[in-house]
Amino acid sequence: MQMKTGVEQSVYAMLLLTFLPEKGVLPGEFISQQLGASPTYFQKLLRKLVSADLLISVPGAKGGFRLKASPETIRVFDIYEAIEGKQSLYASSGVFEDLMGIQDQNICLLSDLMAEAEQSWQSILKRETIDSIRREIYLNCPPDHLTKLQSLIEEKMIRN
Repeated sequence: MQMKTGVEQSVYAMLLLTFLPEKGVLPGEFISQQLGASPTYFQKLLRKLVSADLLISVPGAKGGFRLKASPETIRVFDIYEAIEGKQSLYASSGVFEDLMGIQDQNICLLSDLMAEAEQSWQSILKRETIDSIRREIYLNCPPDHLTKLQSLIEEKMIRN
């Protein structure tokens, strides 16, 4: 399994938005520039996050994006699901039935194993929030880098 870059970019976009004061918004163009993302592709990601009720989109010249809920309640899994969808990662294609010559039976020896593996990584993503990742940023990043980022965000932020 390899996750698309959209999940990674979306998580970090949400993290950027945690640095905003209440009622502040960041333009989508600024966020995509900071993440090195294609502006066109990134707009699609932002629309998915808005549709999933994770972001608020403020239209107009003074518009932009902000978190819809508190960072403590936004799970990494919510972001993953908004970008990747709700489908299972594994779907049996009938290879075992073909291999064994079994007809009209729904047997796949990997289905239970794959379901257990998927539940395991999903539970990890469900326990981590944007806030828990933000706390890690403060623990692991040099303070001067955080200060620069905060200053940049304040410079580009639009107050509503």
